[in-house]
Amino acid sequence: MELDKESSHPGAFLSSASRNLSSSSSAFVSASQTPFFSPRSPPPLIPPQITIIPSQVIFSPSDVSPCHASSSGTSLVHQRNKKTKKKSSPVSICTRPVLKVSSTNRPRSYDVYLAYHGRKLSLLRFVNWLRAELEAQGISCFACDRARCRSSRSQSHVEKIMNFATFGVVVITKKSFGNPYTIEELRNFFGRRNLVPIYFDLGPSDCLARDIVERRGDLWEKHGGELWILYGGLEREWREAVEALSRILDLQLEAGCGNWRDCILEAVSVLAKKLGRRSVVDRINRWREKVERNEFPYPRNENFVGRKKELSELELILFGDVSGDAEREYFELKTRQRRIITGTSTNKCESWSEYGGKGKEPVVWRESEKEIEMQRQVRVKAASRTARRKRPKAKILYGKGVACVSGESGIGKTELVLEYAYRYSQRYKMVLWVGGQSRYIRQNFLNLRNLLEVDLGCESYSHEKGNFKCFEEQEEEAIARVRKELSSDIPFLVIIDDLESETDWWDRRVITELIPQLKGETHFIITTRLPKVLCLEPMKLSYLSGVEAMALMRGETLSKDLPLVESDALRAIEEKLGRLTLGLGIIGAILSELPITPSRLLDTINRMPLRDLPWTDKEESLTFKRHATLIQLLDVCLSIFDHADGPHSLAARMVHVSGWFASSAVPVHLLALAAYKFPKKKRGSSLFKKWSTLLRRSRIKRSESEAASMLVRFGVARICTRPNCIQFHELLKIYARRRGSHRVAQAVVQSICVRASISHSLDHLWAACFLVFGSGSEHVTVELNPTELTHFVRQVGLPLAIHTFITFSRCNAGLELLRLCTDALESAGEVLVNSRGDKWRLKRKLGSCFRDDSSRSDEGFRLLWQEIALLKATVLETRAKLMLRGGRYDIGDDLIRKAIFIRSSICGDRHPDTVSARETLSRLTRLLTNVQIS
Repeated sequence: MELDKESSHPGAFLSSASRNLSSSSSAFVSASQTPFFSPRSPPPLIPPQITIIPSQVIFSPSDVSPCHASSSGTSLVHQRNKKTKKKSSPVSICTRPVLKVSSTNRPRSYDVYLAYHGRKLSLLRFVNWLRAELEAQGISCFACDRARCRSSRSQSHVEKIMNFATFGVVVITKKSFGNPYTIEELRNFFGRRNLVPIYFDLGPSDCLARDIVERRGDLWEKHGGELWILYGGLEREWREAVEALSRILDLQLEAGCGNWRDCILEAVSVLAKKLGRRSVVDRINRWREKVERNEFPYPRNENFVGRKKELSELELILFGDVSGDAEREYFELKTRQRRIITGTSTNKCESWSEYGGKGKEPVVWRESEKEIEMQRQVRVKAASRTARRKRPKAKILYGKGVACVSGESGIGKTELVLEYAYRYSQRYKMVLWVGGQSRYIRQNFLNLRNLLEVDLGCESYSHEKGNFKCFEEQEEEAIARVRKELSSDIPFLVIIDDLESETDWWDRRVITELIPQLKGETHFIITTRLPKVLCLEPMKLSYLSGVEAMALMRGETLSKDLPLVESDALRAIEEKLGRLTLGLGIIGAILSELPITPSRLLDTINRMPLRDLPWTDKEESLTFKRHATLIQLLDVCLSIFDHADGPHSLAARMVHVSGWFASSAVPVHLLALAAYKFPKKKRGSSLFKKWSTLLRRSRIKRSESEAASMLVRFGVARICTRPNCIQFHELLKIYARRRGSHRVAQAVVQSICVRASISHSLDHLWAACFLVFGSGSEHVTVELNPTELTHFVRQVGLPLAIHTFITFSRCNAGLELLRLCTDALESAGEVLVNSRGDKWRLKRKLGSCFRDDSSRSDEGFRLLWQEIALLKATVLETRAKLMLRGGRYDIGDDLIRKAIFIRSSICGDRHPDTVSARETLSRLTRLLTNVQIS
């Protein structure tokens, strides 16, 4: 009998508190009722008649009869009799189309039979993940809680599947030993020598028959005793089943709160080895290595203080319950009225807070492809016809899998979610970190393809038959592939850090297109400065308490018994910084690195003149006006760096150039190169300059690492898990941009053009393009001369656009970048022609190509103009070929004709590049003609 989809899901026999029945739900879901035991009845001589037709599984009405099938080798007597009345009705469940199968056929043989018992949400999540992981690795699995199966016919089928399974995995909990089906399953698989037990929230040493019967220890004081009496079983069979566990010494898998991931991957590896699937074991080992390298963007903060309440509330919002240490600390949370809604899937347990308001009012979560919205509907009595209805008020929704943390910049949102990710990482297969900046969020989301092993490349279509997809469809398909991986029953934790806007910068689409519908087990945490996201009320992060702020500034080096004067100085610093976590961390780092007292540091900050920086953004201006002392503190840090390494120290210059890079981690060598190009006052003779340059090159590697280490030690930058990379806070980047000039930005662009690579510095390449070509309403920040522009387009613009289009299917972004390259080259060519008669202006534009000799200067002018024109032709041809992929034949035809005109004018009609362009033109013409005819 075909049971691929209708019986492989643990939700087949789960209670109504289960969450999200997947597409592989059991066909016996109609029998999910309250557990009970009926008198033993012999199995039917004739298997039940099940007619399987395409897209449906129809049970006969007798399938819902409340009878219990007999168990081989286990006596079930003296059971309680419960008769229930149930209306007979066929049940239809969508499955894949199959042919009619005779009921006398042998049931499908699964690789693994996964047995469990209980309704605890954490148990259901664990079993659901284990089943999904086995199936994802190609190991067929049937998961079942037989105590939830009411139909004797269903029991009979499940028993047959159990007997034909290659291996039996039994999840052992403290309630398992009072369940007759678990006892039967243990004896069955142990007798066949294919038992794989997994101990859930207990260990092998806890599962001793003597301890259970005599109620020894805290564990069995409540759940122990003569448990076989509960279901009318035999003591001898019960003891055989329990004692069988102690005989399995080579397989003792334990699943606790802190090792779910390790336990599940180890269980899959063990089963794969026993099944002879070596490729599965290799794949899991590669995944473990990938997780170890790429899971977290930053190391764990060893100086993290406070936030116990916030961490517990995050767990409650995402899981709907708390466990472990968070359960003991839960009393610190505000007492709030909660309402529980139970559904029919694994994690459908929802609870939310009632912050005021009268009565329990319904909460509606609207899910669609375009929006995810939670509203609290408020009933308003219309006082008059002109009375306006109150707007629905958003509230925090618990147990749905989405949490939003809001707070001002520098208050510690990233630190909070990073600590949460480290604490609960074992509950997820992997933690995925996505930068939320509006220019980069879509690219960062698609970057998950490497971790999720998803191919996003543009597919090849038959254009001759008109089989193609437009650019918008290709982009949506790429996003849908990542969303599909995140919608499965395998849990991931996706953290969208520092979300700037609810809409994408490129096309103003809402970011909810990136978040899948809440079907799977994946959780999302969003940190933002916005007051509200996705119509959800965020968890507003407040400042640290006075005690926590003092602990953060003291660190481990300062004595707890400080003199009263020094304690007062720390409190004064705390007050001046407004308890901003970023500033408090820098204070603690300075006090731990330098032999300076808090009172002296306070005096140094007060004597530092308040710098009047130019502000163009209103939000930035308000932020730094509230925290003016932070600017003084950053000036103190730069003075410390200059005092340590002399004027214009490398560390200080690295801070200055950091503001023009993207918000992601910056490679140290790239940051140092930009710092060396940082314009500064030059002194000394040419001989001294020569020797100093050689000395600097000999010590460049040591200087880079030392400068980066200094920035990290003083809290100005944070170290990343990527090798030789550091990252700066957004407030520090704003400070650096306001202190610097466009010449600093030009140094950054030059360093990116020389050293950056697409594989390691994708965001920084885009940042350089924004500086050179402008972005939206912003003007061009860096103006390059024609020579520098051609080099930039050839090394950065053109490869980046092709990579973005082909690899990530970001068609519109790649085409827009190519259009900007075309406009910039065309403008550079026009300016070059117009400045030909002006010797000084021509020298400025030509750069190294200019010669004082007029003939040599004319030659350099001609070569540079031809280089710009040919590069423009290359960009035009690339645009035409990409337009062909999206069915824009008319636009592609116009672009390729311009490229052919340029090449034939400079290189001739027989040049290979011209011939290649004409072939592209002929193909576009033929396709355009076919479209017009059809």
